[in-house]
Amino acid sequence: MKRLSSFAVKDFRAQLRQLVLTGVAIAVGVAFLVLSVGGSGALVQFYSQSATVEVGDADLQAVPDSGRGLPKGAAARAGDVASVTRVSERVLGAGKVAGPSGHRLLDDRAVVTSIAADAKLRWQRLDGGRWPQGPDEAVLDRGTAERLGARPGDTVRLVKPDGKAAGVKLTGLLDTSSSTTLGSQAAIGVPYEAMKTYATGLTSTQLDIDIREGADASATAKAVKKALDGNASVVTHAGAVDSAKKAGGTLYLIVLSAALSFVMIAMAVARMVVTNTFSVVLAQRARQLALLRCIGADRDQVRRIIRRQGLMLGVLASATGLAAGGGACVLGTWLLRTFADLGPVKISLLPHWIAFVLAGLFGALLTVWAVRKPAKAAAAVPPVAALAQSGSATLPEPGRKDVRQIFSVLLLIFGVYMLTVGLFRGSLALLDVTIGAICSFFAVLRFAQHLLPPLVGLLGFPARRWLGTTGKLATQQLRSNARRTSAAASAMLVGVTVAVSAVTAIGATSGDMESKMSSRVPAVFTLNASDNKVPAGAVESLRRQPELTLTPVRAAHLTVNGHKSLVIAADPAQFNEDAKGVPEARALKDGQALTDTARGSVTVAGTRLAAETDHSSWLDTLLPGADMYVTEHTLDRLAPGATTVAAVCLDPADGSDHDAARKALDRALSDYPHIQVSDAAAKLNSVRQLLDRMLLVITTLLGFSMAIAALGVAATLMLAVEERTREFGMLRAIGMSGRQLREMLTLESVLLALTGAVAGTVLGLVYGVLAVRSILGGSPLTILASSDGTALTVLGILAATALTGIAASVLPARRVRRMAVVDALHTSG
Repeated sequence: MKRLSSFAVKDFRAQLRQLVLTGVAIAVGVAFLVLSVGGSGALVQFYSQSATVEVGDADLQAVPDSGRGLPKGAAARAGDVASVTRVSERVLGAGKVAGPSGHRLLDDRAVVTSIAADAKLRWQRLDGGRWPQGPDEAVLDRGTAERLGARPGDTVRLVKPDGKAAGVKLTGLLDTSSSTTLGSQAAIGVPYEAMKTYATGLTSTQLDIDIREGADASATAKAVKKALDGNASVVTHAGAVDSAKKAGGTLYLIVLSAALSFVMIAMAVARMVVTNTFSVVLAQRARQLALLRCIGADRDQVRRIIRRQGLMLGVLASATGLAAGGGACVLGTWLLRTFADLGPVKISLLPHWIAFVLAGLFGALLTVWAVRKPAKAAAAVPPVAALAQSGSATLPEPGRKDVRQIFSVLLLIFGVYMLTVGLFRGSLALLDVTIGAICSFFAVLRFAQHLLPPLVGLLGFPARRWLGTTGKLATQQLRSNARRTSAAASAMLVGVTVAVSAVTAIGATSGDMESKMSSRVPAVFTLNASDNKVPAGAVESLRRQPELTLTPVRAAHLTVNGHKSLVIAADPAQFNEDAKGVPEARALKDGQALTDTARGSVTVAGTRLAAETDHSSWLDTLLPGADMYVTEHTLDRLAPGATTVAAVCLDPADGSDHDAARKALDRALSDYPHIQVSDAAAKLNSVRQLLDRMLLVITTLLGFSMAIAALGVAATLMLAVEERTREFGMLRAIGMSGRQLREMLTLESVLLALTGAVAGTVLGLVYGVLAVRSILGGSPLTILASSDGTALTVLGILAATALTGIAASVLPARRVRRMAVVDALHTSG
């Protein structure tokens, strides 16, 4: 046993140069694993610490059991409990910030938060200045203050619920960098007593309670809960902190699961690279393996030697990956703490030491698992192979060939069947497509030896025409060694298939969402007032803007079937004809109505109207809360002189674009900051940006898989160079230049990478389209046509693959360039 281990170590050292790139592939995968765990942990640290910061310093906290907020008088009832000394009510509402002279600053409402008078019960953080102490003082988040150009001590204007702007003194700046409640939006802080003055939609979210020193916190918490009639959960400060950390733990599992799915793809590609490399190396050592059998080594001993070498490679590569991943985590932590403004939150990208241990074990065991098949095939080399003149040979495939083929065919049939079922099934269609895609994909990988070489010939056709002998030799070499070609290209196929599937699915979903959002709104801009009364001055100001075309939506409160209802009317001529409800509105005649519930006919203000039902979405789009839509002539007849402009729909005028129309809109409404503006194009752009960011993250994570696959291509070429040394010498001897040899190797590398990429693109498009069709429906051509940016992204992936192939050929081409012709001709292999 000792002699066997010694031989395994010595032989591993001799073969180490051939396995370097394979080891790098494993190291990249392990480093990716460490970074994924560290990044997931850092993200969760940020959210959990932010939630912990927002817990504050109060001894007790009372949180409503439902999302409706605490009941009225909750603070007073909690304050009557013995041992309670002070109570502060956390209140949130909606408000608006206006610029100088009332010029509107933001369309979206800002969140207004109450500032407690007691410092211990104050949960917000100050970034400069002081806290507000009176109704004419306020604090703003730093981002909003910078957009206003305001500093502590300046006067800013807040919009009151009645639409009027009032000047208040800016006393300080809120630090919302680590706040989950106030972050990513405009924030206004005013004293608790001034909340009704500047905010609407007030909600009591929590009570912060201070208790007498020495009092039992748990007993007091129970007493407060009883005083609130059991309608709130009352926890101690420690309990609130624990709850925030538990929420962070749940988030950690979700984020980590998503990240590890990409790690598993990368490691699967690394496993394919290891298997392919060991297969090539062992095939080149077939004669040596046969000699081992001749001198007494049995099959089990040969397998153990190879597995031990795989273990040694896995340990070395995993250690390197751990060092690289740990170094990247340390560097990332330093960059975040140096340049990112995270407030009191302190995060570290460096995962727990257990994560390092598990990542190292995973990398080592994966390598051992990857060499099982090559080891089994190498052990099957007969002793008689030692008589062969060449040192290399084709290793036999372990297992029965007919069984493998039958299993592959059945797997392919089942996969295609599940894909077909998914096209016509209901709620579980996506699950069926997913199962079918996985099964059919693995079947394709098993048939890669038969499918990919013909694709190499097809892709190599232009090279044979344009590059002559170089192109012919490169293509012929790849096609002649089908097993090696398919193994190297399959690694690239995996990453590209997943990437193109994601790109297609996200692109088609984005296109479908854009189409649906565009078809839901009758106009690009919609104006509403909180009281359903747009001032006449605002309407006239809008009419004077040549960049805008507007359609007022008039309303009147009338009696419909004995109930008070809101009836609206508008001229649908300017509306988007593709919007839901517009065709029906245009076809509506006097004496008819569109309603949400009524059927047949309705009586409105004593007049009977024919009614069409199921138009609630159209009514809510024009004016939330509307009950009926009629023609303008009908409304004038039902409520003569009693209508008001409740909303305004606007579109860019002919010859004007969205940005120009938006500037004109802001200019016209500069004196009406309380009017709410809904911008359909801006919402659509926000959704598009979100999906684009998601796509960027996915393609970046899958880039690790493609990088590992590129290392596999480079490793295959490096081993091929050693195997074909005599061939290269003969080619040089008959007149081929060193430049032509390098071109041939580069072309082989590019063809290997492109073969996997093209096959992966086809599969990815099919899987992506079928997944989208299972959810959204539609024909495949329609889905591809609506897939926003998919074509450019796929072309970018193919271009990146070609560049990857070129990069992978650098080291092999360099070795060929240094090769001496005479020495190459004297090589026996």
